[in-house]
Amino acid sequence: MEAERFHSPVLLNQVLSFLLTQANGTVCDCTVGDGGHSLAILEATSPRGKLIGIDRDGEAIERARKRLGGFGERVTLVQEEFGNLDAVLRSLGSPRVTGFLFDLGASWSQIEDRERGFSYQRDGPLDMRMDKRKGRSALQLVNELPGLELSQMISAYGEERRAKTIADLICASRERRKIRTTGELSLLIRRAVPRRRALKALSRTFQALRIAVNDELSQLERGLERALRLLPTGGRTLVISYHSLEDRIVKQMFKKREAEGRIRILTKKVVKPSREEIRGNLRARSARLRVAQRV
Repeated sequence: MEAERFHSPVLLNQVLSFLLTQANGTVCDCTVGDGGHSLAILEATSPRGKLIGIDRDGEAIERARKRLGGFGERVTLVQEEFGNLDAVLRSLGSPRVTGFLFDLGASWSQIEDRERGFSYQRDGPLDMRMDKRKGRSALQLVNELPGLELSQMISAYGEERRAKTIADLICASRERRKIRTTGELSLLIRRAVPRRRALKALSRTFQALRIAVNDELSQLERGLERALRLLPTGGRTLVISYHSLEDRIVKQMFKKREAEGRIRILTKKVVKPSREEIRGNLRARSARLRVAQRV
């Protein structure tokens, strides 16, 4: 894969500034994705610095393996959910990790691949599983969830006001014919809301489905709790979130652990991308970075 086909990692300069406190430490990129942050971390650290990359998406692991292959034994890649972070590190001999990075949500590669079913802008099969080996797909949720559960899911995970209208239309449509593609689902959502609100409703409904399919909020709580616990004194955990549900979990957990005297929050005000970065990388527009240090 050619280097120019990769998208720029979000908030890269800020991530490097907060994360790289030791040139020869071990960093765990808990969402390695295409390897953008990991590549920059490896380039900025000494030849003794190491990186552990985790991702539940096997295709992401393979992309990262190609991109980071030149760093040899400095890199270890593992296909696993970051909610099982402690088990991953035990399997690797419990290395002393000096920093954890979480860059949440779907990657551009996942979004742009129509066969993965993450985007309402690309017609393809309804799937949305980050790990295609297990779990219920979006196809199953859309066609099998009772109407009330479907409405509650769209409302809770998408924060969409017209969740019931969307769910009712989905239920009525699936009684006639199974909803199989992102294009079919997108058309139903557009019919359920005023035209001026269509794009927001599409984005929120697809977000809700993706979160539900991948159990993202529970995974975040488990992974973040484990990262904060596993940090040595002075070690740091960084989280980049893209919507209020994720950011609220991070903010609340950081505040709770700080009140317990376990960490110190280094970002009293959430770190946001500059206008220049947003112009060059649209994914950055909703990014929010929070950082905590073990005390």
